[in-house]
Amino acid sequence: MAGVSNLGVMCGCEPRWVAGGGGKGMGIFAAASIDRRVTLRILRSSKDEAYHVGRLFANSSRMKPLESHQRFSTRMALLGQKIVQHPDVAKSSGVLAYDLVQGSLVEWNSFMDKSVPDPPTAVLLHGILGGRKNWGSFARRLAQEFPTWQFLLVDLRCHGDSASIKKHGPHTVASAALDVLKLVAQLRVTPRVLVGHSFGGKVALSMVEQAAKPLARPVRVWVLDATPGKVRPGGDGEDHPGELISFLSSMPQQVSSKHEVVDALVREGFSTDVARWVVTNLRPVSQTGSSLPPGFSWIFDLKGIAEMYKSYEETILWETVENVPRGVHVNFLKAERSLHRWALEDLQRIHAAEELAADEGAGVEMHVLEDAGHWVHADNPDGLFRILSSSFQLLRPSM
Repeated sequence: MAGVSNLGVMCGCEPRWVAGGGGKGMGIFAAASIDRRVTLRILRSSKDEAYHVGRLFANSSRMKPLESHQRFSTRMALLGQKIVQHPDVAKSSGVLAYDLVQGSLVEWNSFMDKSVPDPPTAVLLHGILGGRKNWGSFARRLAQEFPTWQFLLVDLRCHGDSASIKKHGPHTVASAALDVLKLVAQLRVTPRVLVGHSFGGKVALSMVEQAAKPLARPVRVWVLDATPGKVRPGGDGEDHPGELISFLSSMPQQVSSKHEVVDALVREGFSTDVARWVVTNLRPVSQTGSSLPPGFSWIFDLKGIAEMYKSYEETILWETVENVPRGVHVNFLKAERSLHRWALEDLQRIHAAEELAADEGAGVEMHVLEDAGHWVHADNPDGLFRILSSSFQLLRPSM
């Protein structure tokens, strides 16, 4: 399903239907098991929390200073420990909701003096109708294997906890990328690796396009099961994301049960897996003072998401791929059983870019993930982990 993120099995709070029996991604808990004895720190924002350091990538003339903001407090959560309160810092009206998963050897946070270098950071981006929790289990596995790294998981605009943070349109790939660039500046981190699934893959490429100079060198970009050009018609089978967004938009904002939504989606022709994944975006709504039973409402902004998906279909980033800045390495990963539209022309163009980039001190590379459909980090997490691990090994800091 081009542009649609993976099933909810990557979340640390999977619904009960995922836990038992067979089906898409069922082996992930065994494959990506976490040693609970290892301490991982998670710095988590809420919809009202952010960091602000005054200027976004001050060495970039394309970015403007942030406006002043009021004060508020943030929280650092330690796995298995209580939440620790930190001093008040400035509040931004335009930040994204995020989790920052840190390896056990990371001793850093953005409250430290600016002279203290930030640890190597990877940014993980979800697809359309997904959320940061899609990457949760996978990020914790990476943090366990690479304890000197930290992993920034975000809810893109109109998605998850970021949906309640009002943003001006247009809602596009480019605007989503700029949001992430603003967030990493506010956190005072310099990404060394960008990983984006589907829509998130184009967001990662757009980040390179908009802010190539401020990015670290070297930086490795992973575009998972997406191409740089227009999305070609056909190839999504029964779960076309545009049709899914349209159908969800026709449903009431509030529903009485998740089963009701699953049944409606299946009757409409969507797969059971996708129907069950979609309802992970429903949250309980209390009926205070009402005789009506509790219901559920969507946590995303479907109107904004529809704009974002249209932008995903139309955005062309071939120029970025064919003129990769020196020190940037772009990796495309195609799922062996992908329903995404990988045309022969796209593959040939990527291979041509490989040769050109090598001559310019940059890099473009094509990978194929076996035994996986579009939901690569659910279908074959072990294979994906092995392929992505090369980036963290190559950029492993000296100890």
